[in-house]
Amino acid sequence: MADQGPDRAALEGTVAACRELIERRFPGDDHQGAAAVLLGDGTVLTGTSPDVVNPSTVVCHELEPYCAAYRLDQRIVASVCLHRDPDRGFVVLSPCGICRERLAGYGPDVLAAVADAVDPTVLRWLPLRDLLPHYWLTAFPGETEAWRA
Repeated sequence: MADQGPDRAALEGTVAACRELIERRFPGDDHQGAAAVLLGDGTVLTGTSPDVVNPSTVVCHELEPYCAAYRLDQRIVASVCLHRDPDRGFVVLSPCGICRERLAGYGPDVLAAVADAVDPTVLRWLPLRDLLPHYWLTAFPGETEAWRA
């Protein structure tokens, strides 16, 4: 990722790909979700969570594109997860703690989509360092300098 991060058009394209997956895979207006990541080479990967009978086997929407990025040996530079709510439209779901940890390996400058405090359908991009201001790895000197800014 360049020092200034991905450009606005690349981020907008990532969000659009996420919405398109929801609309294509889940036609209608039911509650459904998906995720998309922007890779360092400009590729956008999408994913969603399959419906399963046993709740203990559920995976998040982000897991599929995160694993694909690893398989492709590409760096994730931005991540977004959306949920279609029939009454409100597409709401932004910030990455949970597990997904934040998964993204942490790509460094503190990875952009994560978060919902606006007033309107959850409005997306804001924040660097991971702002979501993890007290990241646990900083307790171990020499482990990673990227988190010591």
